[in-house]
Amino acid sequence: MLSIGFIGAGTVGTALAYRLKARGYNVVAVASRTYASAEKFAITVPGCRALKTPQEVVDITDLVFITTPDGAIGQIAAQLKWRSGQSVVHCSGADSTAILQPAHDQGAQVGAFHPLQTFAGIKQAIENIPGSTFAVEAEEPLKIILRRMADDLGGYSIELKQTDKVLYHASAVIACNYLVTLVKLATDLWQDFGVPRQDAVRALMPLLKGTLNNLENIGIPDCLTGPIVRGDTGTVEKHLNALDKTDPDVAVIYRQLGLQTVPIALTKGKLDGEQADRIRDILESSPVSTR
Repeated sequence: MLSIGFIGAGTVGTALAYRLKARGYNVVAVASRTYASAEKFAITVPGCRALKTPQEVVDITDLVFITTPDGAIGQIAAQLKWRSGQSVVHCSGADSTAILQPAHDQGAQVGAFHPLQTFAGIKQAIENIPGSTFAVEAEEPLKIILRRMADDLGGYSIELKQTDKVLYHASAVIACNYLVTLVKLATDLWQDFGVPRQDAVRALMPLLKGTLNNLENIGIPDCLTGPIVRGDTGTVEKHLNALDKTDPDVAVIYRQLGLQTVPIALTKGKLDGEQADRIRDILESSPVSTR
């Protein structure tokens, strides 16, 4: 059975190792920046040993996952002694397998295996992995192993080329990280009428969950709702008038997002060309900032 080791004992590595072990994979060793972190990882993953150095992990395993922060992956790959037939995989979303070139030069197969998921904490990460998509970049036969691994984790796999990785990861940041930013901006407005942020988030959660459900089950563009798709110019004007007075910076973002929403509304077919032109005029002609 393929022996698997991890270098890096953070949230992604711990969650991935836990799930792999639960699916019968032979996760045997871990090393991290501190031995205490490796020990904590080993406690979470039954049968895994905490080792003091990354080289010890490399020496006793067939497949090594480097799950350190992205900036350290290339340095680790260059510092260690790899062997022919061994596999080395990183879990960075933005970096390609090019950063593992030092391992490849020593005869190892290299790959990337990025879980398209949010990892806010270990418990949440472990729960979120099933159903996730994994972006795989590798050559055969390692590609087969990684795609089967994605299946065994209850997820899906997509194949990416080296040149795809940065745009792929930028897409993930827009969909995930900037969603948090948008909700933060939305709940900021609730402070203006005296509702605490935690209450605002609770109030908005059913709306957010409903939107995600519609995205999954109806899809774009049919899931789009709101004043723009209805051609409701009066409401858009009211929004902008209020935002210009309350928070001009948010008003700028509202305009930009609105302009990106008009084409989606047109594709859905409930907004005609004349209404779309009128909405664009409103979004483009309103003052950008009053500060």
